[in-house]
Amino acid sequence: MNQLYNIYCDESCHLEHDGEKAMVLGGVWCPDSLRKGIARDIRNLKVKHGLNPRYEMKWNKISKGKLDFYIELVEYFFSNVNLHFRGMVIPDKSMLRHVDFGQTHDDFYYKCYFSLIKTLLQPGDHYNIYLDIKDTRGETKVRKLHDYLCNSKYDFNRDMIRKVQQVRSHELELVALADVLIGALSYVHRGINTSNSKITVIEKIKQLSGYSLLQSTLYREDKFNIFVWHQSNDRIR
Repeated sequence: MNQLYNIYCDESCHLEHDGEKAMVLGGVWCPDSLRKGIARDIRNLKVKHGLNPRYEMKWNKISKGKLDFYIELVEYFFSNVNLHFRGMVIPDKSMLRHVDFGQTHDDFYYKCYFSLIKTLLQPGDHYNIYLDIKDTRGETKVRKLHDYLCNSKYDFNRDMIRKVQQVRSHELELVALADVLIGALSYVHRGINTSNSKITVIEKIKQLSGYSLLQSTLYREDKFNIFVWHQSNDRIR
């Protein structure tokens, strides 16, 4: 039976001149029919740990006082067979040669999103794609991203890729979950170790995924997929 999936995307350190070395994009996806139950489970986790059910989860909010919540959130992700993640890492933005390829950094950003998402699309299934709002000018490029994805899959009537839409991360629990997982990848690839609480969350992700987070996983890894891109690669995977 054909399935409708929702893909919830976010990014970290994506700006060209933000002073950060690594850029990470990623997406969490699940069947649309289960999204409400998953969101309810996450809100219940918040209440269990003394947080407001409307509390906005974010990687940058991880602290000693909220550590138990974030650890259990990670455990929930890995134990739920209907939740999946794919992350794409650009380890060193200073090595990008945009002029050589006739593109801006913004163009490259959307090319990365195209590469991130197209790998997840399976013939016969249907998809809604939600991207955290990047800026007020992103709507036009999001429409183009939708066009490119549809064209790449010969989905000219948009039956397969039904929606590519910008949202605010605090409005959707699963965009916020993507933010946490992307934040962990970003922290590792930027070589930061200033927060014991964040390091503890990273170690939990390493333990449950079985990966170091520093290297690409197998291409068909379905639960926690990582692609670390390098300038020497012939193409974005």
